[in-house]
Amino acid sequence: MPDGTKVADVEDVPASGSYLFTAADAFTNETEIILVRCEREPGIEAWRNSCTHESQRFDRGDGAAIRHGELVCPRHGSMFDTCSGECDNGPAAGTELPGVEITVESGTVFLTDEHYTFLREGGIDDDEPGSTSHLSL
Repeated sequence: MPDGTKVADVEDVPASGSYLFTAADAFTNETEIILVRCEREPGIEAWRNSCTHESQRFDRGDGAAIRHGELVCPRHGSMFDTCSGECDNGPAAGTELPGVEITVESGTVFLTDEHYTFLREGGIDDDEPGSTSHLSL
């Protein structure tokens, strides 16, 4: 078993969408992280749940929008490759999502990033307003 904390089973990560969990960073700040499917090994990637353009949350508790292997920002439509985190369009073009280290072993996803400590499944319970999206997906 890898050094890390079990986050989810691979089957918990939807084929089109995301699995949301909360972790603490080195300063004990709560951070939302999403797991998404990826076509290259190990089949799952983890990203901070925030667009690089305006810190818009991808997953607000009901799964992130994924289209053709790309994570879609609900605010301005920038699209990030689910495997590399790179964006080549929209306001976030030229940026890359901050990755979070995970290990997938025997059908289980473990958080192995030394900068984060797993806290719980789901997002941060806050009073932030939802998306002001004008996109229709």
